[in-house]
Amino acid sequence: MEPFLRVCDISYAYHSPLGATPALSGISFTVNKGEFLAIVGPSGCGKSTLLSLLAGLLTPEEGSVYIGDAPLKEAQAGIGYMLQRDHLFEWRTIRENAALGLEIRHRKTKAAMKTLDEMLKNYGLAEFADAHPSELSGGMRQRAALIRTLILKPDLLLLDEPFSALDYQTRLTVCDDIATIIRETKKTAILITHDLAEAISTADRVLILSARPGQVKAEISLTFAPQYDSPLKRRNAPEFTGYFQNVWRALSSR
Repeated sequence: MEPFLRVCDISYAYHSPLGATPALSGISFTVNKGEFLAIVGPSGCGKSTLLSLLAGLLTPEEGSVYIGDAPLKEAQAGIGYMLQRDHLFEWRTIRENAALGLEIRHRKTKAAMKTLDEMLKNYGLAEFADAHPSELSGGMRQRAALIRTLILKPDLLLLDEPFSALDYQTRLTVCDDIATIIRETKKTAILITHDLAEAISTADRVLILSARPGQVKAEISLTFAPQYDSPLKRRNAPEFTGYFQNVWRALSSR
């Protein structure tokens, strides 16, 4: 089976009058359709830069990114991007915020809004559809942001530390909710996180980057028994500790 996403030997540096600061060097990996990949690495290793390259917001200085057999810039696939903050507008209701992408892309049809209302109901936000962001908890706001992204039916979902602004207890719950939703919708997803336990509990595979300039140090595939079918349950799985030690060992090795 041909990979859905191919990242082929990409490099990127930031330039200033003082010179170039390499961010990534020779990064290569693939992601299969429906796979959930987590990427971890030390601060400043270029994780967010990598997501920006995958989103097409930046262009690699070397190497290429392909979706299927088409270069990223030519691919027809939709890409959704969830950031650390929910970026909901206070003057819009939750329903209006969730529909923002549909408005921007001129796709706010009756059918699309019906689907959006079903998503609000399925994800526990129907009774808050007419509320404003300040009336919701941080976790509920992140669910609204996810709906805003998923309603556009992206083929690839990029998650840049989407739970980092939440307190620890809320973070665990929201991570469990959102990762479960992504799996149920069979989305291809890439998560950037500093939290090794979060990466292991959500992903099918963990990609470990080195210190700047980021390079791939290791890849670790994750397999859990069927009963451990959510992030919270995975944290109690007998395999969890071994995977954590393997990721930590790869991350801290020189």
